[in-house]
Amino acid sequence: MVGPHPRNREETETNADDEFGFESDDSRYTVATVLDALVPATLARRAVAVSVETDRDRYERDDPVEITVDFKNRLPVPVEIPTPRQRPWGWTIDGELEATDERRYTRARPSAFRFRGSERKQVSVTWNGRLERVRTGAHNESIVPDPGEYEVRVFVATHENRYQPSDSTTITIE
Repeated sequence: MVGPHPRNREETETNADDEFGFESDDSRYTVATVLDALVPATLARRAVAVSVETDRDRYERDDPVEITVDFKNRLPVPVEIPTPRQRPWGWTIDGELEATDERRYTRARPSAFRFRGSERKQVSVTWNGRLERVRTGAHNESIVPDPGEYEVRVFVATHENRYQPSDSTTITIE
């Protein structure tokens, strides 16, 4: 076995699904985990491809939009992309995180988005077709966007306001 050995049974029983739907298995040290440590973060960011699709290109106002995201490690070795907060990835509509201007809080504790060699992760989210607005002294508003084109962007949350890797697509609301 390569690397340090776990000291007790509790250290080896860490399999759990995280809050973003990805399974994590950091329970064993393997040749792959050692190789992962040798891949620099800049190379890891380039190794992970992101793609986004929607179920259609055109939507009526107030229609939900199904967003499908693919993350793919293009290297045959594991990679780890450091993230400054607990959010490993996210999505925006015309630059607004999760289609809202409400400030989102995530723990400031650094984390990482981990991939096994050649691993592909796929996630689906549904945007309800509305933009959420925070109003001072009032309740939040849910606004149906005006007709037009809107950018749907998905990203790995590597840095504040500079997310790479990422991908985007455009939808039309009629």
